[in-house]
Amino acid sequence: MQKTFKVSELEAGQALPDLDFETTATVVAGGAMASRDYTPVHHDKAAAISQGLPDMFMNILTTQGICSRYVTDWAGPDAVVTCVKTKLGGPNMPGDTLKIRGKVASTDGDSADIEVVGNNAWGNHVTATFTLRLPQ
Repeated sequence: MQKTFKVSELEAGQALPDLDFETTATVVAGGAMASRDYTPVHHDKAAAISQGLPDMFMNILTTQGICSRYVTDWAGPDAVVTCVKTKLGGPNMPGDTLKIRGKVASTDGDSADIEVVGNNAWGNHVTATFTLRLPQ
């Protein structure tokens, strides 16, 4: 089992490992269905094209799930997510590589703020800050 980071082991600016996530149609449609988002642009390419996009695109809940997993896999099993702030930018579609990068923004007591950015060929798809409660 992976060890959980302690706040004392972290410092501002410390980078998390890079994650290059290959986006597939299955992930986009499956994530939408799993989160009960039946908006056609998240599972129907023709619907997305009718809205002016080249393909269906990932919904915010799927993006949030990928980013959450990225942070918690890094932090370890005893980390507790206490706050998430997420902002979406450009779309993420099948065939895109979502390049997820993270860093420790700050620490305070038993908490750490982790900044996450996910970019693809369209630019910023997601920016987020996760607050984690970690062992002392």
